[in-house]
Order: sequence, then structure tokens, then C-alpha cells
Amino acid sequence: MKKTLFRISKMDCPSEENLIRLKLTENNNIKHLDFDLENRNLVIYYDQDLDTIAKELNSLQLGEKFIKTEDAHLDTGFESENAKQSKLLWTVLIINLAFFLIELTTGILSKSMGLVADSLDMLADTFVYGLSLLAIGGTVSKKKRIAKLAGYFQISLAVIGLTEVIRRFFGLEQVPDFKTMIIVSFLALLANSVCLFLLQSNKSKEAHMQASMIFTSNDIIINLGVIVAGILVLWLDNNIPDLVIGMIVFALVIQGAFRILKLSK
Repeated sequence: MKKTLFRISKMDCPSEENLIRLKLTENNNIKHLDFDLENRNLVIYYDQDLDTIAKELNSLQLGEKFIKTEDAHLDTGFESENAKQSKLLWTVLIINLAFFLIELTTGILSKSMGLVADSLDMLADTFVYGLSLLAIGGTVSKKKRIAKLAGYFQISLAVIGLTEVIRRFFGLEQVPDFKTMIIVSFLALLANSVCLFLLQSNKSKEAHMQASMIFTSNDIIINLGVIVAGILVLWLDNNIPDLVIGMIVFALVIQGAFRILKLSK
């Protein structure tokens, strides 16, 4: 096995790292990618065919510069770290999927669009964690196709949700159950806090893990928004605060979907 060091002059944030991963993970000769964003270095572990790897990097126009190549063996620590990340992401994926089902069910029963919207945001995060799982280990040929399907599916659900919000603005709808809104959102807040703690404890600087932490941090803010909306529903005795937070969250889900679609290009 060989390892080659490249200096990537324009690689200074997780976005460039993710772009490089997406470009190189389809190459089955690559066994591991080791990123150092601070020093803008990339070490590639591979079996053969450096010329193809160099051409793939060059196509990204990120200012790559070959530094050196030497013989190497893949440290078993990489494999154990991959297994650790995989277990962690499966944990937060299951938590988010469970709360998607809980919030969707309680949102429909309590007539709260805020909870329904938050449930779709949970589903969006489930997609993000699923894509992060695919990123682990380096070689995933179907990642772009899955990202595209996930992105379009999110957009479809969010558009349906926005349509329902607009219908309720002009219709005569019952005031949602504020108690259910507050209690379920508080439980979701606790779940997302646990997910964020688990992700931060991993201390990974890789793009897919950083993205997962960003999405989870945003979820905590959304959960607080739904709780505030529930309090306002109680205070004002109408469904406007619930519809407003629902519209905001649906818009955020669409925005997140477009970010996922960028990964499929």
C-alpha cells in the first residue's frame, strides 16, 4: 500500500473536505483519506494508480500540490475509529427516526403543524446521519444517488406541509393542543441534546461528523421555537403561532434538502 501527501491550498473548511470525499470515494483503490484542514494537507492511502487520483483531485480546481509518496500500512486505528463513528451515527439516527414518528403522530392528533414540521426536520436529520454513515470508510459508489433521492423526498414532504399551513391560515381550524406541543417538543429537545453530546464527545473534525453536529444544533433551536409557539398558543388562544413556526421549520427543511442535493452533483 502507498500513501501520498497533497497540499490543497483552497481546502480551509468542511465544505471542501466533503467535496473531495464525494469525488474520491468512488475510487475503489483508495482505502482511507486523512484530512488536516488547519494545515490544508490531505494524505491518501491507496493500492495503486496515483495518476487517476491526481486527475480526480485536479478536476476540483482546489489548488492541489503533490508533496511526497511513500510505502505505508493502514493503521488499524482507522478501522476502529470508523467502527466507533458508525456506532455513534446509528445511535443518533435511531433516536431521530423514533422522534420523527412520535412528533408526526402527536402533531396530527393534536392538530399542531409545528410538531408535524419538526417531525419532518427530524426525518431530514435521519437522512443526514444516513449519508454520514455512507461516508465512513471512504468508498461509497451510490452516495450521490441516495443524496439526490433524499433531497427530493424532503422537498416533496416540506411542500406538502407548507400547502397545509397555507390552507389552515385561511380555514377555520381548531386551536392545537398546546400541552402536547410543549411536552413533546421538550422531549425532542432532550433527545437532540443527547445526540449533540454524543457527537461532540467523538471530537471528529471530519466533514460528515461536523455537518451532523451543525444539523443537531439547529434542531435544538427549532425545538425551543416550537415550545415558545405552544406557550403563545396558550396565551393568545389561536393557532397563528403554531402555523408561523410550522412555516419556518418547513422552509428550513427545504433549505436543508437543497444542501443535500448539492452533495449529489
